[in-house]
Amino acid sequence: MTDCFEERLNQILHRITSDDFLAADGVGNEIPYFIFEYPPEKELVVRQHVLFLLDHIPRQKPGLRVVHINLFDFIIEHLKSRGLLEKSFEMEKTKGRDHLRRHLEKVLHPEKLAPLMAELIPRGQTDLVLISGVGNAWPFLRASGVLNNLHKFTGKTPVVMFFPGSYDQISFRLFGKIRDKEKQDNYYRAFRLIP
Repeated sequence: MTDCFEERLNQILHRITSDDFLAADGVGNEIPYFIFEYPPEKELVVRQHVLFLLDHIPRQKPGLRVVHINLFDFIIEHLKSRGLLEKSFEMEKTKGRDHLRRHLEKVLHPEKLAPLMAELIPRGQTDLVLISGVGNAWPFLRASGVLNNLHKFTGKTPVVMFFPGSYDQISFRLFGKIRDKEKQDNYYRAFRLIP
């Protein structure tokens, strides 16, 4: 995965702006979800590349309507809107991260967050969705939980998730070590963006 990382990274812009990709050709009746897996130590490089993509997509494909959701930023904004951000900081200090995670499970449940994310992705007005911040959002929000609940709202709009770890089209391993433990360990509805 690390040997050809730069090469894979450089293929993303062309892939996600191609007409075939945007029309979800080749996915059959599957949900057009794509995972760009990468070594966790390359997180800062990928963050910069997402910014590069957001800057260059309009040049490569003028008029393409792209929505970028950083899961960590999304969580922070959601907690702020509910008046829970400062309380969460205090709870983590006094009772620890595990207690905070258990306390926020219902507030940050993917089933409840998916409709809020969908508000950022208006159907018929979005051509491509990029999702980043997966590693930073863990353990409060998990990749499979997001994808399992968001598909109801995205329809045939291609979604690309940048995932720090491994994805073998059967299961996620965050940071290459932590297996996702949503209702099932397996998630097999997404394609690898760049093999």
